[in-house]
Amino acid sequence: MYAVMHKHGGAPQLFAELAHRHAEMFDPSVWRPIGPTPNGSAGRVPLDVYTDGDGYVVEAELPGLNQETIDLQMVGDTLSIAGEYRAEAAEGRQYLVQQRQAGRFQTSITLPDAVDAAKIAATYEQGVLRLSIPKSEAARTTRIPLTAGK
Repeated sequence: MYAVMHKHGGAPQLFAELAHRHAEMFDPSVWRPIGPTPNGSAGRVPLDVYTDGDGYVVEAELPGLNQETIDLQMVGDTLSIAGEYRAEAAEGRQYLVQQRQAGRFQTSITLPDAVDAAKIAATYEQGVLRLSIPKSEAARTTRIPLTAGK
């Protein structure tokens, strides 16, 4: 047990790591199904979120959508992406396999720092939504000058 605790930086770090893993295991976004669900939800949105200089970049795969059907909202530090895949109902069609998404979808992510919502840039090209989200001035790293004492 000592070796495990030592490897993880002691008991506080070990318990913090266990709490993080527990939270990941029960995160609903991990367990949401892909594809249509009984309530008409189209499932989860595959996305990447990463830092880029003084901000964040969010890239989401939303193939086959019209950009007018995508709804983006930023409330505080939480970004929501929603939309709807239209189901094509053809008369007399009997599917052998039906894996394409249909119905409404929605996903939200909370960013670790405050952002400047007025300066968010969003593009949609070839089925990929890309948002550049700058951090707010208050959340940016500021160098503090050091002067010699007397």
